[in-house]
Amino acid sequence: MTGQILPIADGRRTRAWLGAELWQRKGSSAVTLAAGLLAAGASIIPAYALGLLVDRIRAGSEPGAILGVAVTIVAAAVAGGVATGVAGHLISRLGSRILADLREQTVATALRLPALVLDRAGRGDLLSRVSADIAAIGRAVSEFLPGMISALLLTTLSLIAMAGLDWRLGLAGALSVPLYVIGLRWYLPRAAPSYAAERVAIADRSQLFVEGMQGLATVHAYRLEDRHRADIETASARARDISMSVFGLYTRFVGRINRAELIGLGAVLVTGFLLVRSGQVTVGEVSAAALLFHRLFNPMAMLMATFDRAQDAGASLARLVGVLGMPVEQRDGAEPPPGRELALDDVSFAYGDGPPVLDGVSLRVAPGERVALVGSTGAGKTTAASLAAGILRPDRGRATVGGVAVTDLPASTVAIVSQETHVFAGPLADDLRLARPAATDDEVTAALARVGALTWARDLPAGLGTVVGDGGHALTAAQAQQLALARVVLLDPPVVVLDEATAEAGSAGARDLEQAAAAALEGRTALVVAHRLTQAAAADRVIVMEHGTIVESGPHADLVAAGGRYADLWAAWSARS
Repeated sequence: MTGQILPIADGRRTRAWLGAELWQRKGSSAVTLAAGLLAAGASIIPAYALGLLVDRIRAGSEPGAILGVAVTIVAAAVAGGVATGVAGHLISRLGSRILADLREQTVATALRLPALVLDRAGRGDLLSRVSADIAAIGRAVSEFLPGMISALLLTTLSLIAMAGLDWRLGLAGALSVPLYVIGLRWYLPRAAPSYAAERVAIADRSQLFVEGMQGLATVHAYRLEDRHRADIETASARARDISMSVFGLYTRFVGRINRAELIGLGAVLVTGFLLVRSGQVTVGEVSAAALLFHRLFNPMAMLMATFDRAQDAGASLARLVGVLGMPVEQRDGAEPPPGRELALDDVSFAYGDGPPVLDGVSLRVAPGERVALVGSTGAGKTTAASLAAGILRPDRGRATVGGVAVTDLPASTVAIVSQETHVFAGPLADDLRLARPAATDDEVTAALARVGALTWARDLPAGLGTVVGDGGHALTAAQAQQLALARVVLLDPPVVVLDEATAEAGSAGARDLEQAAAAALEGRTALVVAHRLTQAAAADRVIVMEHGTIVESGPHADLVAAGGRYADLWAAWSARS
């Protein structure tokens, strides 16, 4: 469980983001608002007409006069129904477009976050934001946001219409507004922290689940199944308890809504009775006012009730906007490096508050040179590779290419291939084109041929059009690595970092995969974390690391002859081979 989560935006920043999104779509927003006002206005007309009908009946008007009012009511009802449907559709469409942009912006930001930030926060927190939080906002947009906005417009126009009949009737109806506000002010401060805490609990549960799935082999090896299940049950129970407490608050909130309705309608009827008795208004006008207020019961109850769900969506929106405001890697428009030399200059690094993993490491990889990093587990090889690729930021020192900090260069300057290669769902050719979308079919074919993958790729059920990844044709670990190396060929970066990229091949496919890696690295500056010492033997130079420092450096033959740490590693490797 991590002790640090990704940031959450405050209310002011969330509202500012939403306002900016609506302003960018001011044309659509204006049309949507106009449709909502038209629907609300059409819904008010029948109440006015019924009030007029009451007065005409009391005055003994002819049936023909009544017919005109009836036609008006029917026409207004039809127009109101159509306008309400159009307004709901426009609100949903506008909200869906904003949500789509929010989803894309969040994912784009997440993809450009420094890896260390995600490691410290945990993938589960980010996963819950781009899944559960997006889903919560999506439900709001599709299920209750149109009704909520329509109810707000209808309530506002109805109170104005009541005041138009007589300002005292409008004032009487408005007596309910403070009671509604008091109910909300009582409810929201209690519910909002619970919703936010529920989201955190969901993120913690997701993190535990992800950790358990990713480390499934370790969980089984150490018999940790019961412990992980207990942790997940605890996190789930915490989310359940929070939800139950919110529901208890909600039932008390509904009682306050009903009290506001009773007082408001009672005030309208009493005021109307006094005004009719004094001859200042007609029975029809009071009837219209009472009907207008009574028709607000359902919209107001829905409006108040949806604040409960709006709190949920608002908490989710704040979590997503919090991600959007995070500092990301800005490499757009960066100039390519003036040279191809890769260097770590006096680099030190520690994960969080832990001990240093690297301490004053300096190394140079000349243009076109292939350097292998070797050492025992925990020596700092992968950390050095991650710093060289720009995935991590050194606590001290610099990682550069051509004398320019890696983080200031275009993202395509340094490519890294690790042992954990992901195969994206879709046609095989599209997977390759992730490295260069404009690549032609001939270039894709050439890249596969260069890493020795063209034969098996063409033998797939649909050739290069075969769907691979989740739900598609399963590739072997060696084939997935060849695919990653073919992406490197298409990207054509000047510098490549391989972090045990041949580790998953197994002994049978090791030679083929090492040949594929050598072909992909040809002509490039390369730093290779060697899983097999045969890779080190084929490199131009070998760097030996132990406990976060460099202890030896030189060509394979020289280091073997020197009889030092590398010679011991080579002897042990040779004995196993």
